[in-house]
Amino acid sequence: MKKIITLLVVSILISACFSKKNGNMTVQGQIKGLKKGTLYLQKMQDTVLVSVDSVKLLGTDKFTLTDNIESSVVYFLTFDGNTSNKSILFFGEKGTITINDKIDQFGYKPEISGSKNQEILENYNKVKSKFQNERLEFIKKDFDAKQANDLELVNQLEKDYLKLTKRRVLFTTNFAISNPDSEVAPYIGLTEMYDASIKMLDTLNNSLTDRVKTTDYGKRFQKFVSNIKENEQ
Repeated sequence: MKKIITLLVVSILISACFSKKNGNMTVQGQIKGLKKGTLYLQKMQDTVLVSVDSVKLLGTDKFTLTDNIESSVVYFLTFDGNTSNKSILFFGEKGTITINDKIDQFGYKPEISGSKNQEILENYNKVKSKFQNERLEFIKKDFDAKQANDLELVNQLEKDYLKLTKRRVLFTTNFAISNPDSEVAPYIGLTEMYDASIKMLDTLNNSLTDRVKTTDYGKRFQKFVSNIKENEQ
């Protein structure tokens, strides 16, 4: 009887191992210098960050993680599951994505390949960082002008800052519209166009391809625009 029970348990365990799906997205790579710890593959579900896979590393810095993905969304590769410390944000999609980084600079300048949406997002981020640098310069100049009680300069800086904001919004809108068949477009609409006019948001929504409109970010963006329209009525 004990032998029968043992065989049944072993059979169940073997069956479970072989029935485990690898997923249609594989995230692999190397974190140089990481010899011990756990890497987590995470994504947002509703408003909660959840782990979809993890791997414990001991004596190796190479990893493989997987998930089943329906539409391309943003994922986080985190060390010990702590996104508040350091993480690598990337656009996941079906296929194999390779991420290489260093543990001492984790999340600073990772090398990511295998995701077309990630390439588009990185192109956007290059220009976005320039706007961010200009914004920081304005903040410093504004602080110095107020310290010196230079009201004329303060007023001029406020006007120039409004122009910078308009340029950023216009660039962001045009960039999203120029990539209508990428999930990055509605993602940018949701995360970067918070100060855009309803006309700009509606233009972006109408420019999205039918395929993108059926994706996770596409549906969420359409709902976002619809809610704004309803509140304005």
